[in-house]
Amino acid sequence: MLFVLEASSGRPADLQRLISYDYLLVHSGDVAGGPESLHPSVPYRGSELLVKREVLSAGLNQMFARELIAKTFDISGILYVATELTSAFIALLKTRYANDLRQRSTWVIDKFGGMPDAELDSFMSSNVGRWGAEFERLAAIKDLEL
Repeated sequence: MLFVLEASSGRPADLQRLISYDYLLVHSGDVAGGPESLHPSVPYRGSELLVKREVLSAGLNQMFARELIAKTFDISGILYVATELTSAFIALLKTRYANDLRQRSTWVIDKFGGMPDAELDSFMSSNVGRWGAEFERLAAIKDLEL
């Protein structure tokens, strides 16, 4: 999330948007024209969206407690935003995976950052059932007797 919030250039995001960004970040290959996914394609990976809320919320709270991010509040609820420490911290991360996170985070924000919440929610809802379902089709073909 630090990479995503940094790529957001000061635009705050709520938890639901960050959950979507998290999925899109690690499974970018699921989006037409997106970069190769960071994580392997596993069956039913769309269900990750259902279990990420608690884990992501806890992680954001830990980052906030260490002043790596800030919280703001408005009528829609709690919003998260990068701070100067966000940039300083992620600048220390030099691994290939960190570089891949930087690139994918920029892609996520460029592609989805300007979408209104309702449009992003609609995109995620209309695609989540397809992501990972290819394994179900492959299993069905294997069991098919000719």
